[in-house]
Amino acid sequence: MKLCFTESFQFLLRNRNQSPIPEVTWDSGLKEMNETWKGAIACLGVAVFFVMTIGIIYWQVVDQPNKNWILRGSTSGLIWERKSQSLVLQTLSEEKTLVEINVDNFPDMEQPFVKNLCWLNKTEFCYTWEATADLEISLEPGPSAGTECYRINWTPLHCKVTLKDCFSMTNVSWYGGASIRAQRWPLNNVNTKSQPFVISNLTKNPTGYGSVLEKYFLGSTGVTVTVAPDVPISLSVESNRHFCLESPSSISMFPLQYMVCISQNITSAHQEVGSQLSEQERRLPNTDILGLPIWRHYKAADSAAKMERGLRSFFNRLKRHHLGEGLIALNEHSTMLLSNADHMHLPMASRKMHALRHTRDPSLIKPLKFSITLSPYTSINSQLFLMSLQEGKENYWLSLQSKFDSHPTPLLTKWKGQFSVRLNVTNDAARNWYMDRVSLLWQRLGAQYVTFEGAEGNTFAEQTVQPPKELEGDKYIGIFALMAATLGNSTIISAVTRSNHLPLFIQMTPLQSDWSYAGLKGIIPSVLHYSLLGYNFFIPDAVGGTLANEFLTEEELYIRWLQIVTFLPVMSFSTPPWVCCDKWVLNLTRQYIQRHQDFVVPLIVKFSKQWLSWGYPIFRPLWWLSPNDPVTFTIDDEFLIGDEVLIAPITEQGRVQRDIYLPGEGLTWMDTNTAQVFDGGTLIRNYSVSLVDVPVFVKAS
Repeated sequence: MKLCFTESFQFLLRNRNQSPIPEVTWDSGLKEMNETWKGAIACLGVAVFFVMTIGIIYWQVVDQPNKNWILRGSTSGLIWERKSQSLVLQTLSEEKTLVEINVDNFPDMEQPFVKNLCWLNKTEFCYTWEATADLEISLEPGPSAGTECYRINWTPLHCKVTLKDCFSMTNVSWYGGASIRAQRWPLNNVNTKSQPFVISNLTKNPTGYGSVLEKYFLGSTGVTVTVAPDVPISLSVESNRHFCLESPSSISMFPLQYMVCISQNITSAHQEVGSQLSEQERRLPNTDILGLPIWRHYKAADSAAKMERGLRSFFNRLKRHHLGEGLIALNEHSTMLLSNADHMHLPMASRKMHALRHTRDPSLIKPLKFSITLSPYTSINSQLFLMSLQEGKENYWLSLQSKFDSHPTPLLTKWKGQFSVRLNVTNDAARNWYMDRVSLLWQRLGAQYVTFEGAEGNTFAEQTVQPPKELEGDKYIGIFALMAATLGNSTIISAVTRSNHLPLFIQMTPLQSDWSYAGLKGIIPSVLHYSLLGYNFFIPDAVGGTLANEFLTEEELYIRWLQIVTFLPVMSFSTPPWVCCDKWVLNLTRQYIQRHQDFVVPLIVKFSKQWLSWGYPIFRPLWWLSPNDPVTFTIDDEFLIGDEVLIAPITEQGRVQRDIYLPGEGLTWMDTNTAQVFDGGTLIRNYSVSLVDVPVFVKAS
């Protein structure tokens, strides 16, 4: 069209002299009109362009709304907040913020984030972020009518992308996640650097995550965050600011996937979501141990005969002090002495020959109730390991495949100061061989319980070796827990994840012998953490702590520690009371053991039925009865057994009084020491607590 218009115009100019209109008049007028209109149109165009540019800039910077609804449910909705680059979950009715998720993936970009690529589906939101990552959010049905869930899925579009979402702690107290060396409740008071969210061996990595871990977080606003179980993540916590979930940056291009659910309050949120972390049927462990105080006998011995005489002497002393029937716990060294005395390391044929010449009298320890301790580690100097090499069973241990031949090379690691190898739990033959040895040893020695330690930690990752797919993350622990559970319900294990349905007792992390959160003050936060994640049957660290591996001599610390563990599933001792303290403390220990057996054990058995049926924790935080009371969200030195008994021990050195908060408006509580009755929702100030007492309240209505 442009070419045709030019040719016609040129023809008109060439033939203008033939026109009846005077040439000079026409020429002058045309030029005048063209110049005038051209200038006017040009000015108008510039003005319009200028106004449009200013308008666009104003809309983007000033007039564009800071918040945009991107997805709405029936009671809540997700908002994109442009300035803070956050996803904000709010209630529709009250405009109440339930959780704020800072999208920390692309800090240098400011995104309007209003364009839903899934606009045809009102229950989904899709967005592609600058060709870097895809985001999909879908509204999901909750486990009950009162719960609403949002599935959030970030997918990287190239391998250098690290996905990171941070959950604000502003006006929200958070619980769950992983245990740590110095446990806190809530985790708002924790500081941890970003690291893989897997169970570590705290002896090797004291700042790592400890023996109980679940990818589940619970907020005081009634919100839960559950991470997909098979998606690897790192976790960091910045005290009183936020905790962050982060995907690893790798060629595997791992997504970041999690589910956010909201409920009426924190208690109902956990009942609907957290109590159902495992979809499998829950089974009880052997609860006979509840009434048996555990006495750790770790006295050094260099032969089985000496150890057996020491056990007999220790048992007789317990009887002489009238400390009741208990369970003597043998460590791995003592167990190995007995194992070697029974020639448990030998092949079956050789073992039968040695049994004919066996001179040790097993009746010396048979009458005792005791537990043995085993691990998946074997020293490279042991006969057991050397025999496995001779028999061509190198693949019974975690190994690296040789580049030069088909033979695997066992992966060396350290266990209790010795170079060792670790059982390959992905090998069926190795698992059967190991469990056959355990069963035979258990039967031969007549032990009541078996304790497995050393399940924590990833041997490959600790040596910066890429683990095989079947052993990534915490998969070793999961397989080992299933192995342990095959022995029956009389098994104790030192680390677990995704296993709260199994009939296992969990051995708590060793504590320092002091008053800090790494010592006595960390007991109740650990109790609440374990029970919240479904691990109600745990064995607390021995009275006074065992991390230092020394006998405790501080009398006050011993007594206050004793008072706390009296109200836990099992009472465990490492320092005998006659070693630590005066005779009156021995008498006090006897009284508290009796109180545990008569008062606490029946309560645990009673509320274990609720755990079996509904998954509710046996040991509960105060907000369980006062889910809308912010005072209860940060109390870390009181706990409930079920919803009937409240324990408020002393956790500060030198204190003989404390403040006690009684939860539950409309409830009444009776002080078992004075028979005085108090209303729920009451703060009792400066409650007097002598050294021999512990405040206990029972629900009166």
